[in-house]
Amino acid sequence: MRLLLDSNVLLSIARRETGRLGNEIEKLLAAHHDWIASTASIWEIAIKHRLGKLHLDQPIEDFPSFLETLGCELIQISPGHAVEELLDAPNTKDPFDRMLLAQCQMEGMRLVTTDRALARHPLVWAPA
Repeated sequence: MRLLLDSNVLLSIARRETGRLGNEIEKLLAAHHDWIASTASIWEIAIKHRLGKLHLDQPIEDFPSFLETLGCELIQISPGHAVEELLDAPNTKDPFDRMLLAQCQMEGMRLVTTDRALARHPLVWAPA
């Protein structure tokens, strides 16, 4: 399964705090799936870091290569992703969440997130 990891999941992995994600997500990540990180999430993390709302253990410039060392494939934002109309409108107005869902819809992925506003969306992986 191709899994697009939301910024909250990426940060927990980067900080080695996967226990905070919950047992079901931890088991999912331990299984052999394709982990994917979006440029949208890296952008969101960089914005929050530069505003002082988020601390990283490494320079923000190193974050993309750090994700790659963890085995994450990086996916870019395409013009098609930017204009994709979601079949199911999410229960959020967050533009980063909408971009991740558009990427999932177009690229055949499932979003792994701890964001409760997205928990019931059909493109979000949810624990059984």
